[in-house]
Amino acid sequence: MRDQLKAAGLAVAVALSATGIAGCQSTDDNVLTIGATAAPPTLDLVSNAAAAIPQVLLYNVYETLVRVNDSGKLVGLLAKSWKLSDDGLRLTFRLDPNARFASGARVTSAAVKASLERMRGASASPVNQANLAAIKAIHTPDDSTVILDLSNRDNFLLFNLASTSGVVIDPATKDLATRPQGSGPYVVTEFTPGHSVTLSPSPRPWHEGNRPTVRFAYYSDPTSQTAALLSGDLDVVSDMTTPQALSRFTGNPNYRVLRGTTNGEVVLGMNNTSKALSDRRVRQAILMAIDRKGLLDVVWNGQGTLIGSMVPPTDPWYTDLSHTWPHDPVRARKLLADAGYGNGLTLRLRTAALPYATAASRVVASELAQVGINVVTDELEFPARWLDVVYTHADYDLTIVAHVEARDIVNWANPDYYWRYHNKEFNRLIESARTGPADRTNETMMQASRILATDAAGGFLFLMPKITISKSGITGLQRNSTSMSFDLTKVRRSK
Repeated sequence: MRDQLKAAGLAVAVALSATGIAGCQSTDDNVLTIGATAAPPTLDLVSNAAAAIPQVLLYNVYETLVRVNDSGKLVGLLAKSWKLSDDGLRLTFRLDPNARFASGARVTSAAVKASLERMRGASASPVNQANLAAIKAIHTPDDSTVILDLSNRDNFLLFNLASTSGVVIDPATKDLATRPQGSGPYVVTEFTPGHSVTLSPSPRPWHEGNRPTVRFAYYSDPTSQTAALLSGDLDVVSDMTTPQALSRFTGNPNYRVLRGTTNGEVVLGMNNTSKALSDRRVRQAILMAIDRKGLLDVVWNGQGTLIGSMVPPTDPWYTDLSHTWPHDPVRARKLLADAGYGNGLTLRLRTAALPYATAASRVVASELAQVGINVVTDELEFPARWLDVVYTHADYDLTIVAHVEARDIVNWANPDYYWRYHNKEFNRLIESARTGPADRTNETMMQASRILATDAAGGFLFLMPKITISKSGITGLQRNSTSMSFDLTKVRRSK
């Protein structure tokens, strides 16, 4: 079986080397160029859920009332203080009086209210709407005070406000899609969809610091991205996707390798409304057909963490469920026969065209074939095509993509989410964790996590490692990926 996995990995490497790059140009001393993989199709993070958008904008261009630091803790940003009422139904924020938008206008309570209303509105993405659903009313008694009245206690709300859902947009913004405006230390000065985004230091920063201009350049071919870093065309690779190339940088004094943690669960998503996949036995068979340790060896050279549910080890309700469905092809075939598919089954695997996803899809297809499941693979351009076909219209049976939002297990409680998963007990537990006593949240979430695992709601393949590589002399890069932001706020280039 390991030989088959190695062969699958080799096929992936050959296929990837034949693809083109999304574009790059030589760096100069005044521009810090960062190589990334998934290019944002738009910069409108109100209506579009593509993770590539907050990677560039969150905390860099847009700021939030509170933010998640590198240790995963909530700290103040636009808010200098906040207080939750004893009954959990009122959340009061005091804004930092020094906070200014790049336009020079003060960040007021009215601007905060307008942004939150926008994120709750009809044009907002379902995730943004759900994250703020507990807000009943927003009051602004003065320019520096924001009061959120809640319809029910929401133990997740403060954390949600540190995410995309909580960004504060300058009311003067004319075009969210191409020229978003916020209070962060950077402004967008150039955006070429699918190619690059350039951020320049804000002309009116309210934070201290002498920052470089930063350009995100996007590559679909990890081999070309690695070559660009070695040649000097790149200063930083945000997330190394070719772990086999790490040896070229480790121990090299010209480069710095940062290893950290992420929230990125790589999920083999299953459409639970698909006829075959609505049967739990089929889902269980799929999980037992896959040697996830072998898959991790192929896709990430063994780096990363095996998981068994939608919870990374850094979450307070984590428990190790990675052994719930051990690799057992014999039992997988029996489960398929019991479900009426003893003579075989064909499923469509429509995966995101990203290096880790295409590599994993080839391994999955190979292993499912061994138990009688014929997999028809379709690689979809990411993010635009994948978001349209899979995320929006759920036109698929299986898919593979990494979910990088923090604490995104709650998405499984939304039956309209692209997995189309519905489990009454799971939903009850999520609601109880959200609205019940805060001191019971972790225990309740742990129970919910176990349900996802035992019900085989999806295939939780592994947790992405965080590997950032930069030229020596680049400082301030975050080691851990605790939010959806590639945080530039402390990044500097030494002279």
